[in-house]
Amino acid sequence: MYTNTGYLNPEETELENLSVPLRVNSCGVYRLISRPDMFTLRPAGRPDYQLLYIASGSALFYFSGSPVRVSAGSMVLYRPQALQHYIYYLADNPEVYWVHFTGYEAAALTEEYAIDKDAPILHTGVSSRCQELFLQMIRELQIQRPYFEELLPLLLRQLFLLVKRQLKESPGQRGRMQKEMEHAIQYFHENFARSIQIEDYARDQHMSTCWFIRSFKQYTGVPPLQYLTSLRITRAKELLESTDYDIGEIGLIAGYENPLYFSRIFKKHTGISPAEYRKTLKPE
Repeated sequence: MYTNTGYLNPEETELENLSVPLRVNSCGVYRLISRPDMFTLRPAGRPDYQLLYIASGSALFYFSGSPVRVSAGSMVLYRPQALQHYIYYLADNPEVYWVHFTGYEAAALTEEYAIDKDAPILHTGVSSRCQELFLQMIRELQIQRPYFEELLPLLLRQLFLLVKRQLKESPGQRGRMQKEMEHAIQYFHENFARSIQIEDYARDQHMSTCWFIRSFKQYTGVPPLQYLTSLRITRAKELLESTDYDIGEIGLIAGYENPLYFSRIFKKHTGISPAEYRKTLKPE
């Protein structure tokens, strides 16, 4: 199982703190690779809030004892002390981001969505920006650079604002385009390590290349090739941060067979080479 997590306090003590406006306790992403399933049951919940985002695949949640399959592009919100019961299955190819938070403004931040407490699901749509915000919070918790505790609540508020905007826009974006774009996003997430030609993908899905590129940009905010490159660079960053693989191996896992080309693309998108990026992660 692939995990990438960050914690404000690794011991996870004092999860509730109502003396501050908003505080992020932990954040992470889980992706099943070979493990058949992952089971979570917290009968008494947790003292803090939890927001889960299904980025790809699906996951099985239980609300009031009944199973509900939650697919990519949806979020589940758990309030403090709420029963938590959910399962990830390898066969469903789940990629799930999550964040735990607390503070005296947390209730107001979540209650404006007025979701059913017995089935707390938000259908937000698939968004690369949501994933980027989760990954930013993970990195801030892991590296803990100066003022990270002040930056984390801002990133969390930005995530909620993005969700709010997507919920407002979503009714007019249903139909063929949304289904096609969500399918493309899921395909990119599951196959970014392979050679993907945008023209070939559009033809295989019986779409014109121009329509696909225009619709994808309208739906995600970026063209498909840029989205795919962002996925690969994000994966490369995760490997540079959490493994000791050499640069060539990381490039190959991220979808680049040529190490020199990988380094050039990485530097173009981050401003520094993979080796320099890894060096910045080491303590002085």
